[in-house]
Amino acid sequence: MSRGPGVRVGVDVGGTNTDAVVLAADLTLLAKAKVPTTENVLDGVRDALAAAMGAAEVGPADVHHVMVSTTHATNALIRRRGLRRVAVLRIGAPATLGISVLSAWPQDVRDAVVAASEIVRGGAEVSGVPIVPLDVAAIERFARSAAGEADAFSVTGVFSPVTSEDEVIAREIIRSVAGDVPVSMSHEVGTIGLADRESASALNAALTAVTQEVVDGVAEALRTLKIAARLYVAQNDGTLMAADWAVRCPVLTIGSGPASSMRGAAYLSSLADAVVVDIGGTSTDIGVLTGGMPRSSASAIEIGGVRANFRMPDLLSLGLGGGSVVRMGPGGVVAGPDSVGGALTRSALVFGGDVPTLSDMAVARGRLTLGDPALAAAVDERLHAVLDTVDARLAESIERIQRSSVNCPVVVVGGAGGLMTEVPPGCSELIRPAHHDVANAVGAAVAMISREVDEVVPAGMDGREERLERLYQRARERTIAAGADPAGVEIAAVHETPLAYLLDPAVRIRVKAVGPLPGKAIS
Repeated sequence: MSRGPGVRVGVDVGGTNTDAVVLAADLTLLAKAKVPTTENVLDGVRDALAAAMGAAEVGPADVHHVMVSTTHATNALIRRRGLRRVAVLRIGAPATLGISVLSAWPQDVRDAVVAASEIVRGGAEVSGVPIVPLDVAAIERFARSAAGEADAFSVTGVFSPVTSEDEVIAREIIRSVAGDVPVSMSHEVGTIGLADRESASALNAALTAVTQEVVDGVAEALRTLKIAARLYVAQNDGTLMAADWAVRCPVLTIGSGPASSMRGAAYLSSLADAVVVDIGGTSTDIGVLTGGMPRSSASAIEIGGVRANFRMPDLLSLGLGGGSVVRMGPGGVVAGPDSVGGALTRSALVFGGDVPTLSDMAVARGRLTLGDPALAAAVDERLHAVLDTVDARLAESIERIQRSSVNCPVVVVGGAGGLMTEVPPGCSELIRPAHHDVANAVGAAVAMISREVDEVVPAGMDGREERLERLYQRARERTIAAGADPAGVEIAAVHETPLAYLLDPAVRIRVKAVGPLPGKAIS
C-alpha cells in the first residue's frame, strides 16, 4: 500500500542509535524506527530507513525529501579521528604577524590537523580598503610547498567578512596548483574576530572528510533502497542545507544533533518557549527554545578544546545518558562519563549483561520499562541513589541555562528521556511528549532551509537601504543555493551590532533568510 507522494524522512545518526521517522506531507508522523549506530554509517541508516518505511507502508517513489542530523563531526574532533591534514594560510602580513597561526589550539589537535601554515601579505581594513596589496606569488609558493603534505587548505583574510576578494583569489590560486582539493574560506563559516574565525575555517577544512563519509553513507543507503530523494543535512541553528553545502561547510553541522532535538521538542510539544533536556544513550544536552528555535550562543564556543566563532546553539552538555556506567566511587555512587553506548541491549543488566547502567537504575525505580525488570531488582540498592545525584545535576544545569527566574516548562526528549521524572525547582511543568525518543529525527524532518550573511559595514554609510537590500539579496541567493524553493524564501532576521574599539566606526549586520523545501522529488 502506498501513502502517496510527498512523504519526507528524517534521520538522526547519533553516537548510540540511528533513528528514522516518516512524516506525511502535512507533517503527521506515520512511523519511526531506532537501531544501533554502526561503524560504517551505511548499515545503520539503511536498517533504520527500511524499518520506518516498512512500518509506514510507503514505497521509494513516495519519499521526496530525506533530512539527516549527525554528531559525527563533533565526535571526530573530540576523538581526533578522521580529520584531514590542513595547510593553513592567513592573509594578514604585516598587520597580524604578532599572532601566530592557531596559537590557542591544543598541541595534540595541531599535530593531528596542521600540515603547514603561512602568513602572507594582504587583508583589508574594516572599511574594505586593502591594508597592503595581496602577495599572489607568496600564496602560489605556499600552495606548491604544502600540496604534498596537506589534503585540504584553509584561507583566512583580515576582515574578510567585509570583503572576501583576497580569500576567493587565494582559493583559485591554490586549486590551480594543488588541484581540486577542499579549500575552506573563513568568510563562509566564521564571523568577526580573526583568531576565532581562522580556527573555524581550519576546523571546517579538517572535517570535510568526516561529513563526506556521512553524506556518502546516507546517499548509498538511499540508492540501496532505490530512494531517489533530495538529501539535506541539519545545521547548528535547527535549519537545513543541501548535502553538498554540508560537505563544503561541515562546521555548520557540529551542533546539528542537539539543534534538531530542540526543533523536534518544539514541534512535538507545540511549545515555542521552553527548556529542552535531551537525554541520549551517552550524553545529555540542555538548551533553550526561543520562538520555536534554539537560542544561539552569544560567545565563541569550544569543541574538543578548540575555540571558534561559528554559530552554535547555547547548550550545557553533561556526560550522562541511559548507557552511563554506574559504580561505587571514593565519594559514593557515580554515573559516567563512560557509557556502554550502542551496546546497551547487550551490556546492561536488564538485558542479561554485566554492566550496571543508569537505565538499570531507572528500571529498578520504575522510571523506565526495559528488558527484564527482575534483573534490575537484584541490583545493590546503594546504586539506586545515583538517580538522586542525576536529578540534582539536571536541576542545577537547568537553573544555570535559564538565565532568568521565569517559571518556564521543561520538555524532556531523547531515547533515555524517562530518566527524568520530577519537575525541577523554578520550572512550571515537565513535559515528555509522544515520540520524544526520536525528537532529533523529527526536528530534522520538519526543518526549513536557511543561510546567513554576516558582514561589517561602515557606520553612518551612505545608501544604507541599498546596502541592506544587497545583503538581503545575498542571503536569499545563499538560501536558494542551499536547496530552498526560490518562491518561498523570506528574510527571517536582521541583527545590527555597533563594533567598538575601531578607528573607523562600523556596524556588524547579520541577515538570515529561510525557505521551504522544494515541492518536487528528483526525477
